[in-house]
Amino acid sequence: MLLVYTHKITPRLTYTFKHICTRILGVPVGFTTTIEEFIAHEDIKMSYTKQPLGNEIFIRSHELLFEQGLSDVDINVMDWEDTKCFFTSSDKSSLPFDIFAAAFYLLCRYEEYLPHVKDPYGRFVAKESLAYKNGFLNQPVIDIWAYKFKAVIQGQFESFQFPERSYKVQPVIDVPMAYYYKQKGLLRTIGGTMSDLFRFKLKSVYTRFLVMFGFKRDPYDNFKWIINRQKQFKERFIVFFLIGDFSTYDKNINVNKKKFMSLIKSVADYCKVGLKVSYFALDNNEALKKEKAKMEAITNYNLEASRNSFSKINLPETYRSLIELEVKQDFTMGYINELGFRASTCTPFQFYDLDYEIQTPLQINSFHCIDFALLKKQSFLDKKEELQRLMHSVQKVNGTFTPIFHNYTFSEDHRWKGFRELFNIVLDSVNEAS
Repeated sequence: MLLVYTHKITPRLTYTFKHICTRILGVPVGFTTTIEEFIAHEDIKMSYTKQPLGNEIFIRSHELLFEQGLSDVDINVMDWEDTKCFFTSSDKSSLPFDIFAAAFYLLCRYEEYLPHVKDPYGRFVAKESLAYKNGFLNQPVIDIWAYKFKAVIQGQFESFQFPERSYKVQPVIDVPMAYYYKQKGLLRTIGGTMSDLFRFKLKSVYTRFLVMFGFKRDPYDNFKWIINRQKQFKERFIVFFLIGDFSTYDKNINVNKKKFMSLIKSVADYCKVGLKVSYFALDNNEALKKEKAKMEAITNYNLEASRNSFSKINLPETYRSLIELEVKQDFTMGYINELGFRASTCTPFQFYDLDYEIQTPLQINSFHCIDFALLKKQSFLDKKEELQRLMHSVQKVNGTFTPIFHNYTFSEDHRWKGFRELFNIVLDSVNEAS
């Protein structure tokens, strides 16, 4: 066990040390404010305060982990070997930066509580982030810092054996609309046909009737292909179905239709099924509660994971609603238009509520790649190289790569050409890394 001596034990301190030391490096960590206990400890130890006690590992502490609430934090991002960091430390410190205070700032999404410009959907955008502005959005910097800390420990405690950590992939399939033509009902089918005719989209009218009469597969119905890929992959995919009421933003099939329910059940036989929270349920706890109950009734097991429509998060209210309903995992933390690491880590972490100053039971699984962001790359080769570059940054720290693809991404539509192959490259990356 790593014992940390500090002048004050706070929720922020224990939260951050446990993420870096325990979740990333696999080392249990304890804390003490008693010098005698620290001296008597015979395993690995370090001090986290203003001055070192002796020749132990010492990181000079920034004030952030000992504060409460929000304050004006002065941040100066600097180059550090192959990465970047902030909160510089002293000459006596074993590392040139206080990686723990810096990690807390990024993990708890401190900057998202501060005044910022939102997009039309009310989302925090990548260009507002410290990571984007300072050029480290494409790196899981917290995991990189943790490995630098690991090297310091190994240098002073050569006999200590760290547990092995291996690279993983957690594929996410987002289903905002299960079918493009099928199961829409008479009015929506007539309306869609009239709209296509009015805009001279004759090919769409022709395809619609081929699908409706069973001569062609619906372009969004790629679930057999998804299940076949799941059968060949050890880690279970998480498939998020939208089952909320029809609205301006959410246009899925009516959840009461038998074929839609049987689709969800058949996918749940092979994959883990989660709830895609509808746009209006994000601000309506009663609607969210109903959607959760519906999904549990269909799958016949407790809902563990959710993902918000349009990847929208209102901190901290969104996550408090999930905690209240005992949802264990969220997969919303990421950017729609940019690839990279919104929370600067590729290791799942707990949500820290800055208002209440507590670590919560909700696990945040930030996604690092979404198919829409890959569309910005013109050629298939550019998409492939960008994807591999991102995966390589996760492989270097043996983290968890979380990509998001949609069910329609695997269609034959020209826009999504090559995306089945990109998905296969992601799955195959596990074998390449082992």
